[in-house]
Amino acid sequence: MKNVYLNKLKKEFVPAAGCTEPASIALAAAKASEILKATPDKVQMKVSGNIFKNVMGVGIPGSTLVGMSIAAALGALGGQSKYGLEIFTHIGETVAEEAKSFVNDGKVEIKMVKDVPKLHVECLSTKGKDTCRVIIQDRHENVVLVEHNGKVIFSKGVDISVDDVDKEEDWSVESIYNFITSVDISELQFLEKGIEMNRKIAEEGLKGSYGLQVGKSMQLNIEKGIISDDIINKSIMMAAAGSDARMAGCSMPVMSNCGSGNQGMSLTLPIMVAAEKLKIDDETKLRALALGLLISIHMKSYVGQLSAICGVLLSTSGAACAITYMMGGELSHLNSTLKNMTGTVTGMICDGANASCALKISASVSAAIQSSLLAINSQSLNNMDGIIDDNVEETIRNIGLLANEGMQIADDVILKTMVGKMDRNC
Repeated sequence: MKNVYLNKLKKEFVPAAGCTEPASIALAAAKASEILKATPDKVQMKVSGNIFKNVMGVGIPGSTLVGMSIAAALGALGGQSKYGLEIFTHIGETVAEEAKSFVNDGKVEIKMVKDVPKLHVECLSTKGKDTCRVIIQDRHENVVLVEHNGKVIFSKGVDISVDDVDKEEDWSVESIYNFITSVDISELQFLEKGIEMNRKIAEEGLKGSYGLQVGKSMQLNIEKGIISDDIINKSIMMAAAGSDARMAGCSMPVMSNCGSGNQGMSLTLPIMVAAEKLKIDDETKLRALALGLLISIHMKSYVGQLSAICGVLLSTSGAACAITYMMGGELSHLNSTLKNMTGTVTGMICDGANASCALKISASVSAAIQSSLLAINSQSLNNMDGIIDDNVEETIRNIGLLANEGMQIADDVILKTMVGKMDRNC
């Protein structure tokens, strides 16, 4: 399992600029322009409901605008597909004004489609009679089809999902724990860059005036002495500040996890803060980070890439386990931590990427550290409490069941509400 876990960490813990859903849209548009070898006359985007809601209110790096149209225009006019989820970082400033004009001239058309995977981005770009269609599915960078003038020039089957891979390899909390306690620390050194990358955008969020300024408000209240500079408050401050900046369109890259920058930040930054406050050595911190990432990935395999459940439940559950480990917790304490987390913010909805993500992160980070503190004192929810099972693997499966079956109607209602609001404001 060692190589499986290491490869998974390298695949999921990757840099991204801006929200990953707009980046996926820009990536598809950029790929289409590259095939056309020209700036298109028109770009038509067809996306799934979950992509639609995650792009509707989020800031786009390189622009003062929000939403899907500007993301598609930036990708089509100045994007390079080779940069993947960091595509916005490499788009020149002059392209932003061109992209705004492109959108204002009605050259971008957006349509939401049904009966497609939850993560579905389809771009049809046209230049005269020349056309190119690009489809991305299941993962934000997973191009499954490229057509030029109706002729397929690239195609691949649907990627093996995280879910299938994980089950085939028999992942479990116990197996992950055994891995992180035995792997040579030199093989985890690459994780350190994720902490530093996410620290930088959090610090930017504290300096600037981004979004709802949740992190900056926490900092101000700490400086005034209204709240203390403890592990919980500082963890909330840093994670929320990073989200404030990212959701407002800050162009600085973040280290994402499972295709989400918010999940990457809400996992790494509480671990970083706790390690500093508890004076944890670097080796233990890196083992804890690997533990948190892998547990989050394991949980994600049952929930899926996009869901009606807010994904920071998964990332902060990983952070909670990492903090428990740094405080000397063993496998039994990790199991208790996950059960406690399941009993807190599991039902929190995802209503798209927007300024409120920083508030959701705040609530989840607080719950994570409280869950960890309870677990380290041998306090745990059990199978008499809601969807918690004495078997932690069954508890994780129950979260997946809730996300994919129980929350389906909720997802439809959330999207209907958001679309209706947009229609009324047009």
